[in-house]
Order: sequence, then C-alpha cells, then structure tokens
Amino acid sequence: MADETAAGATDDGLYPIAVLIDELRNEDFLVRLESIKKLSTVALALGVEKTRSELIPFLTDTIYDEDEILLALAEQLGSFTPLVGGPEFASCLLPPLESLATIEETLVRQKATESLCIVVSDLPTPELESEVIPLIKRLSEGDWFTSRTSACGLFSAVYPRVSLAAKAELRGLFKVLCNDDTPMVRRAAAGKLAVFIESVELEFIKSDLIPLLQGFASDDEDSVRLLSVDCLASAASVLPNAEKESLLLATVKNVAQDKSWRVRYKVADKVIDLQEGFGCQGDLVFLFASLLKDRESEVKAVAASKVKSFSENLSEDSREQMIMTTLLPCVKDLVIDPSQHVKSALASEVMGLSPMLGKDNTIEHLLPLFLTMLKDEFPEVRLNVISNLDSFTQVIGIHQLSQSLLPAIMELAEDPKWRVRQAIIEYMPLLATQLGVEFFNEKLSTLCMSWLVDHVYAIRMSACCTLKKLIEAFGLEWAQITIIPKALAMAKDTNYLHRLTMLFFVNEICEVAGPEIIGKLILPSVVSLAGDSVPNIRFNVCKCLQLIGPQLNSQMVQEVVKPCLNQLKADADPDVKYFAGEAMLVSC
Repeated sequence: MADETAAGATDDGLYPIAVLIDELRNEDFLVRLESIKKLSTVALALGVEKTRSELIPFLTDTIYDEDEILLALAEQLGSFTPLVGGPEFASCLLPPLESLATIEETLVRQKATESLCIVVSDLPTPELESEVIPLIKRLSEGDWFTSRTSACGLFSAVYPRVSLAAKAELRGLFKVLCNDDTPMVRRAAAGKLAVFIESVELEFIKSDLIPLLQGFASDDEDSVRLLSVDCLASAASVLPNAEKESLLLATVKNVAQDKSWRVRYKVADKVIDLQEGFGCQGDLVFLFASLLKDRESEVKAVAASKVKSFSENLSEDSREQMIMTTLLPCVKDLVIDPSQHVKSALASEVMGLSPMLGKDNTIEHLLPLFLTMLKDEFPEVRLNVISNLDSFTQVIGIHQLSQSLLPAIMELAEDPKWRVRQAIIEYMPLLATQLGVEFFNEKLSTLCMSWLVDHVYAIRMSACCTLKKLIEAFGLEWAQITIIPKALAMAKDTNYLHRLTMLFFVNEICEVAGPEIIGKLILPSVVSLAGDSVPNIRFNVCKCLQLIGPQLNSQMVQEVVKPCLNQLKADADPDVKYFAGEAMLVSC
C-alpha cells in the first residue's frame, strides 16, 4: 500500500492528500487507523514542502476522530521532523500536537506531550522562546484542566535552553500550575516536579521549587502527596549536604507519618532512594523503623523487603549499632507478624544481615529468628528462608544449621500442595552443595529419589532435572553409586508411570552421563522396556534411544540399538512405529 501511494503521487502532491481525506472519512475504523499509521509514507510521497504546506495544516484542522486514531497520530508526529525538512522547519508540527495535548483522553494527551518534547528538542534555540514558550503559556492558561495537565510535561524539555528571563517566566507558570484548584493539574505538576528539579539551577530549586514540593507534601489529595515522595528523592540528590536536613528532612518525616497508608507505602518503597539522596542520616534510621512498625501490613511488607539494602547503605562505623539497637527489635516483631506477606518479605532479607552483624550476634540474635521462620505455618516463608542461606552459612557455617534445617526441608518436601513440593525440589541442588555430599547422602538422598515416584507429573519431571544438577555438582562417580542404580531399578516397577519416569530420567541425564555409563548401566535398562505391554512406554524407549544412540560406539549401536529399533519398527502400535523410524534416522 505504501509503494502504491508513493507511486500514485502526482507532481502537485494532491493524490496522496485526496486518498488520505477519503480514508479518514471512511466509516470503517480500521481503515482510518491504517491511514493514520501510514502518514510517513504520504509525507515521503508529498515531499517536505507539500508536507509542511498541505499535510500538516490538514491534520491540524481535522483532529476529531476516535481516541485510538488520535493516539496513533500523536505518536506519528513525534518522528516527523525529518519529513518536514529538518529542525529549522519542525515548528510546523507544534499546532497539531498542541491540539492533541488538549484532548480529553489521558493516553492521547500523554503521547502528544511526549511527541512535543521530542520536537522541542529538535528546534533551534531562538524558536523555543518565540514558538514553544507561548504554546506552554496557552496550555497553562487553558480553560480546561486537560490542557493544563499537558503543559506540566513540557517545562523540563524547554527550560535548560532558554534565556534567564524566559526561565523566570517558566518557573512562574509552573508555580501557578502547582497551585491550581484542580487536583488533576496539581497531580500532573507533582509528577513532573522531580524531572524539573534536575533542570533548574540550585538557587531557584531552594527558593522556588522546594516550597512547591513542601506544598505537595501537605496537599489535601493523597494522590498528590504520594507523588511528592519522588520529588523529595530528586531534591535530596541535588541539594548540598549541609542544606538537605534543614530544607527537606521535616517534610520527609511528615510524609512517612502521613494519614494515608498509600503515601507511607510509597515512602517505604522509595526509602533506599531517599537514603542515597540524604546520605547516612541517623534520622532516616528511626524513620525506617517506624515504617517497619506501621499499622498497615502492606507498608510493613514493602519496608521489610528493604531491610538488607537499607542496612548495607548505613555508615560502616555505626552500622552494627544502628541495626542492633533500632532495626533488629522491629525485625524480631515482624518475624511473628500475622501477615504472611510481611513475613515472606522479611524472610528474603533477614539472612542478609548476618555479614553485617558478625558471627556472635548472628548466633545470638538471628539464629533464633531463622529457626522461628523455619517453623512458620506458611510454606512461602520457610522457602524464602532456605533460598537465602548463602550469606547466613558463610558467617556461622552450615554444620551449625544442619540439624535445624533438616526438619523444615522434610516438611516442605511432603507438603500437600504440589507447588510447594516443586519449589523445594528446585532449591535442592543449592542446598545440597551447601550441606555437602556426606550430609546429602545420609539425610536427603532418599527424599530426592522419592520425588521420582510422586503422583504429580510436574514433580517427577522436576525431580529428574534436579538429579541431573546433583550429578553435575557431585560428579559421575558419586552418581554411579547413589543415584543412577536406584533410578534405573524403576524399570522393573509394576507402576507404568514409574517405568516411564525412568526413561525421562535417562533423557535428562544422558548429556552428563557419558558413553561409558550409558553403555554399561543405562542402555540395558532402556532396552529391557522395548517389550513393555504399554505402548506409551515403548515409543518413549524409541525417543530415549534416539537421544543416547549418538553417544554410543558403532559396535553397540549395531549390536543392541539397531535390533531393538527394528523390533519396535514392526510394532502393532502406529505411534511406536513412527518414533522407531525417527530414532533409526538419527541413531543408526
């Protein structure tokens, strides 16, 4: 269609415009949408002069369609600068985008604002003051809140490149928007203040923007107060250390104690950004502790998920003392919190405190918490503890944990919910390497083998994958003694599902087993199932031989694999015949 349009263009460029007009008047929504999406093709056919003089005015005068079409138009215009002749002519794109920035639909306005920022970045500096600032002023003074919300997104794109007088005018316009009577406008301004702070000179941040930020933090609307948290983090990152406390700390404390739990949640979520902006402020430790003790579970959960990171960012000379005196008491309360989500979040983090507290404090204070969480009624809490053992064991050693760890593992492994059992299976290679081969052989080997006969298919397959990882971790010599013989013995099991699992196990480990073990131990067990009464077993034998055949020497293939596949190729079951033929092509 693009080629046809380009080829059908006349010298005066009227044909593409005519076609576009017809398509935009079409009753079919999809036709109109596709027409807008090929605007760049029409512009190429017209050339830059016709695009500026005919296409852009036409689009400016005909912005009346459905929201999805307007959204596509707003997105297209953002990339039109080369199509209108380059940056010196890009100002012609401002009128249609300005119109789109006043549309009622939020997504259209947002996309129009984004495209305006792109076009503005292309414009020469003189045109910013002659074209763009009047545009921002018109939007900022619009009767409808829609235009005023769009204006908020343009200030940071223009401000760094204009004169001092123009900058002062922009700051004044932004201040008016920040104090707008309409909550939607204040919300839009609060959402853009963090970016605007990065563009404004330090002296005006302190004199003009910090008061606006403080106003947002005490706004009547909690949606506005919530957005002030991002602004606080941005302001803290640019202010000198000596002025952060006097200008911002009181505001941070206020939002951390806000009556709306959503605002407190946002503070907890952004606490690391605030910490990095403010540096090692002792007051932030007490603020964080208050979030860990919040009355709302959602706030406590997100705060608990930051415990390790927050502690790591504390000053080394006072870190241990701050954790022990201020944070650890809160952590101890969270371990017995009634909310599953709070405890699950904490379980992923609390182990990470071990390297910061040292062996003695870990044994005295963290080990009891660890043991408590291992006995928690919620499996996710126990799993999160086990999956984050690394830093814990590096401090106190795995042997001190092993006796306490084993009961929790056994309980998880036998949980009625199969997804819980699957989760502990997936963690088993990590646990096994941490606990060591001797402990695994004595305590966990039987458990791992039992998963091969679980009544849930997903568990049996996960067990095969886990056993492969264990073989890779502990070596083939260990596998020949402890794992492989027990798994191959399932070939004689009366339950056909267990016999089938043995074949799946072979498929999984054949890559790591090596030719010698395959030929000596595995091949006889696989071939013994070729005469199985269940067709599903027999065609899986074919699949298995297809995988292991290429790893065997030619003599074994000719003497064992080929006769077996010939036998299966003559099987009465059509599926068995098919898979036997497939295996012959690869293996023989």
